[in-house]
Parts: sequence; C-alpha cells; structure tokens
Amino acid sequence: MTNHWRDIRHADLILINGGNPAEAHPVGFRWFMKAKVERGAKMIHVDPRFTRTTAVSDIYLRIRTGTDAAFFGGLIKYVLENNLFHEEYVREYTNAAFVVDKGYSFKDGMFNSYDPETREYDPTTWKYETAGAGSGRTKQSPGGLGRGAGAATGLAVESSGPSTTFARLDIDHPRSVMNLMREHYSRYTPEMVERITGIPRQQFLEVAKLVGEMGRPDKVMTQVYAVGLTHHTTGSQMIRAGAVLQLLLGNIGRPGGGMNAERGHANIQGNTDNAISWEILPGYLKVPAPGQRTVADYVEESATKKAHPNSLNYFGENYGKFLVSTLKAWYGDKATKGNEFAFDYLPKPAGNASWITIFDQALQGKMEGVMLSGMTASSIGPDSNQVQEALGKLKWLCVMDSLPTTSSEFWHAPGVDPSKIKTEVFALPATHWIEKAGSFTNSGRWAQWKDQVLPPEHESRHDHWILADLFLRVRELYRSEGGKFPDPVMDLTFPYRDPAKPDFDEIAKEVNGKDLKSGKRLETFADLLDDGSTSVGNWIYTGSYPESGNQMQRRNGVQDPKRNDPTGMGFYPEWAWSWPLNRRVLYNRASADPKGKPWDPSRPGIRWDPAQKLWVGDVPDYVPDADPRDPASPLPFIMTGEGTGRLFSNGLVDGPFPEHYEPVESPIENPLHPEVSASPATFFYDEAAGRPNRFGTVDEFPYVATSYRLTEHE
Repeated sequence: MTNHWRDIRHADLILINGGNPAEAHPVGFRWFMKAKVERGAKMIHVDPRFTRTTAVSDIYLRIRTGTDAAFFGGLIKYVLENNLFHEEYVREYTNAAFVVDKGYSFKDGMFNSYDPETREYDPTTWKYETAGAGSGRTKQSPGGLGRGAGAATGLAVESSGPSTTFARLDIDHPRSVMNLMREHYSRYTPEMVERITGIPRQQFLEVAKLVGEMGRPDKVMTQVYAVGLTHHTTGSQMIRAGAVLQLLLGNIGRPGGGMNAERGHANIQGNTDNAISWEILPGYLKVPAPGQRTVADYVEESATKKAHPNSLNYFGENYGKFLVSTLKAWYGDKATKGNEFAFDYLPKPAGNASWITIFDQALQGKMEGVMLSGMTASSIGPDSNQVQEALGKLKWLCVMDSLPTTSSEFWHAPGVDPSKIKTEVFALPATHWIEKAGSFTNSGRWAQWKDQVLPPEHESRHDHWILADLFLRVRELYRSEGGKFPDPVMDLTFPYRDPAKPDFDEIAKEVNGKDLKSGKRLETFADLLDDGSTSVGNWIYTGSYPESGNQMQRRNGVQDPKRNDPTGMGFYPEWAWSWPLNRRVLYNRASADPKGKPWDPSRPGIRWDPAQKLWVGDVPDYVPDADPRDPASPLPFIMTGEGTGRLFSNGLVDGPFPEHYEPVESPIENPLHPEVSASPATFFYDEAAGRPNRFGTVDEFPYVATSYRLTEHE
C-alpha cells in the first residue's frame, strides 16, 4: 500500500477491483465502513462475483474476468476528455510535460521496438527526447508552469535510463506524455468498454462521473486491489492503469488516496520486502546481471538516472551504498574494497528464474531438487497437473511446513501412480506462526512485533532454525570435502550467539544495520555508506531497531489519541513502525501544493511550517527542510529519476502505456486490435521447451472458474 488501512477512512470514494476485503480482510474493512458511515463515502465494487463486499457497496459493476485494464482505460479517457484531471498536480508532479522520443509508436496493438523472433520489446527505446532534439526551442505553456515538471525549461539533465541523456519538457508538444496519452486512450470509449468488459454503458458512465469528481483538490479516491488483479498474466498492466488514473486525479501521496494492495496473507509484504521474489535483493535492489564485474557496473546498469534537475533521485543516487552495506552484512570482513565487497559472490542469472520457470525447468528434467517453505506449489499455479508432473521428475523434494500439503503428498493426487514416482520427499515440520515471535509487516508497511503464543509441538522447528542448520551442514561439507567456488558459502557471516538457533532479535538488529566503526545501530538509511564502514540487512528497515530499542514493539495507540495521534489523521507514529523511516503515506510531499499548503486542509498529509522551516505532519517522504519557495527544491516523487509520478514508463516489458490484451485462450478476439489480440510479449513455456503449445478452446472448456479464499480457511 502507498497508504495504510486506517487511512482508508479519509476517502470520499473507494474503488475496489479484484478483491473482496469484507470477507478476506474483515479487520481492515472496518475502515471502509467508517468512510461510508462517517464521511458519506461511496464504495464501488468491480468484480465478476457478487460477494460480501458487493453486498455493502453503493455500486456494483460485474466485469468480465481479466478486462480491468479496459475499464481503467475507459476511466482515463473520460477524465482526460472532460478535463477532470487535477491540473496543477498533473502539471507539476507528473511527467505529463516530458517529450517522448520520436522513435516511439503504437499501432494495432503493437508498440515500437518489437522483435517477433524473441517476442520481446526493447524498453530502452521508450525514452524521452533530448532537450536539443527536434526543431525549435522548448516553449512555456500558456499561463506558466512554475518550476515543476511542467516547466518547459529546455534544461539539459541526466537520463532516466541508460539510453537517454537529456529530457525535453513541453506539455504542448505533440509527443508530450500528456498528448500521447490522450491519443492512446481515445479508443477506450464507453461503447468499447462495454464490448470488452460487459459493463453496460450507462453503468460505466455513472461510475466515470463519480471518479471524475475525484480530480478536485477537495476530493480524494482510494483504489484497492488484491490477487484478482495480480494473478492475471496482464496483472501488472492492470495495476499500472489504476496508478495512471490515480496520478491524473492527483490522488497519490494524499491521505485517503493511493494505490492500496491487499496482501493475500499475513507478512506477504514483509516477504516481498526481503527478496522472496526472484528478481530482487532485499530492499528492492535488482539482482545482478551477467557481465557486471564491479559494483560500479551494477549501479550503472541498475540504478535510475536523473531526468530533471529538480529530481532528488534518492534511490538511484544511493544504490551503491545500499548494495555495499548489504554485502558487508552478508560477508563482513571478507567484503573489502579490494574485492569489490564480494560482489563476485552474488549469482548473476542469465535467464528468468520466476515461479513458473522453476517448475518448467523441473518438468524438463533440468532441476534435481526443490525446497518449498510456507507454500504449496501444486495448488497455487495456473496448471496444477503440470506442476504435479514436474515434482515427479525431481530427485528430491524438501517441504518445510507446519502441516502436510498437496505438495508434500503430491504422489497421492488423483490419477498419479505412486509406484512410478521416484522423487524422494523430505517433510520437515516447521512451527506455525503462533508458535514463534518476530515481526509481521502488514499491507500498509507497518512492521508489528508479535510474541510467541504457544510452544512448538513435537519435533517442529522454526523455519530459520532449519535453514541455519542446513547452512552449517553444507558449510561443513565444503570444509571437509571441498568443492567448486566455495567462497560464497565459506565466507558468509553467521555472527549469532547460537548459530544453529539464531534469535529473532539478533536478526532484526542485523536487518536494521549498524556503523561498523562504533558498533552502534543506525537511526536512518541516510547514514549508509559505500566505503565498507556500514552494514545493513535491508536498507528500507533501517530505523526499525536502532539503539533506542525495537520500534516494532511500540503500542502507543488509541488509548490516548490526543497524545499518540497529534495530527488526528490516524498516523499513530508510535504504534509499531512503518518503512521507510516510519512514514505512513508514501510520496506525501504530493499531498501539498507547490507552495507547501495541503490540497485539502481538512486532510493534511504534510505541510510546510515557515516558522520551524520544516515539513510537519506525517514523517515527510521528502527532504525535511526543503523550502518550497526555493526554485531548486526537489520534486515530490523522490525515488524516480524524473522526480515525478510516471504516466509513461519503460519499467514494464509489455508497454509504456497500459493496454488491454485478451488471454491467449480467450473466447473472443480483442475488439481494440483483433490481429494482435493477446500481448505480443507473451512467453510460451511449452513452445520454448520444444513442447506443443496446449491452448484450450471454448468447445473444450465452456466454463470459467474463479478461485477465492475465505478467512475461515487456512
């Protein structure tokens, strides 16, 4: 979530896509109901199923499964066509005025730079034009655009990617992001939305009118989604489309607004933060790539570059500090400047290593073993039968879980002959979450410490104890028997009092980070350095366990609201701790206008206090003393190269603007571009492995099944 659960009560409109929070998140859903009862907020539920959330919503739109990008596209068109966007916010705080390179194009469902042989685009071609390119000079838009992103300065600035050197700013240019976006979404008429989604035109327009009102400074909408969007093959584009809409309405960074993901299980957010996903290191640093021999190589190819002189580009500018400090936490004294801080020890995968790829490799017999912890592979993928077959081709399978799962018992699946399964399965009983202490990070990024409720039963052990024991045994094998390139294992630090049973507090302190000279834990990630003098387990959690103690254990809440919530906005800064630096709303500089005054004084996020010469309210996601009257003050989106929110972005592999594509097995052609019905960037695993593609047809599969979870089920 860019915001948090309590913050939803500040919304005027709640738009829910692909989720059922009334049933799946009943505790958090109280804040939805508070918004309805206390603010008179309207709630719109867009979902194929009628659920408990639908039952208490003001408007229900039954949408055809997987067509949310078209729904959002229609809303974007409506907002643009009727000039209902938050004009000053869009002008100053988004990349609407950035001029896109003349090589960009979109026609009949295809963006430029497509390679039909690899079925891939080259996202580096989706870049900005240089300040000196084209004919004539950049010009000031009528009425003036101030010092922000909309200012047509013509200044030469650094790039937002390796292939761009300067950014040209002119919101009136035919290739400005704003004008290209208008053209792109001109096709998403109410009639087209109805054809694609099944939502009747009049119902769509009723909702579009309500959404359009949220572009006013005194209004704000929150957008909530869950796995009903994320689990589609086009889920990233659906969510991007929602984010584009929220940026146009000026609802990112504001209390009551934001893009708010309901995470599917407790601590899914914490798992993601700590690199449970294959393509990232802790703190959302990229996994190194082949050919990167030094830290400098890695930073050059991975970090964002400045695309505007007022961009702080905090992530990009500090990328090396975060990586080096992480390597120091992992390899200690073995990570030195002379050996690039053990950068060579990190894997540099040449290909995709995502969830589906793992089991496709197993299916091809290219993987000997798999370890599963806290998940059951055979139940959560798009093709359970294929996963079952893949598990049967492993030499061994290790399952760490508190209960038997469909994976640990996969040879008992219907149609499977156990006598033909050669996979050796190791079931390691792990403790349930109520049997251990530690932290949970909820959807709103609040890390909350919990205590152990019950002692572990029988021979079950904590997951991290199992992994620690495994590591110690593997290291001993390397020590006694040798092996190829043992250094990454032998040099790994394991500085715990009992290495076989690390304590949660020890781990939390390591994650927080410390000054290696003084030995003191750090208060802020601003103190991390790239000279080897600091270490950190995860830079975004720096400040969660400083010298003053475990901030995640704090519980100063509603028992004294005046003291514990001085702004009255529900931030409760001394209840638990939220990353980064206890900020409760991300990009909250965008909650105030360029002069530092809240867009809506009744719902302030942060505001500039000229007496103190500080930003006050929530912990500012910004330079705390940056005077908004200073022309050089940073733009609000401090983590992007542009310093702005991105309406146009080269961060996704399937297009810089979100576009609706049908699934490969869709029963209908895509009305927008029938010749390119599915995404051209779709990867076919069967075809890539030399197997026939297995596409189903409507005749074979006439029904669509939807899956869902209930709070009563675990």
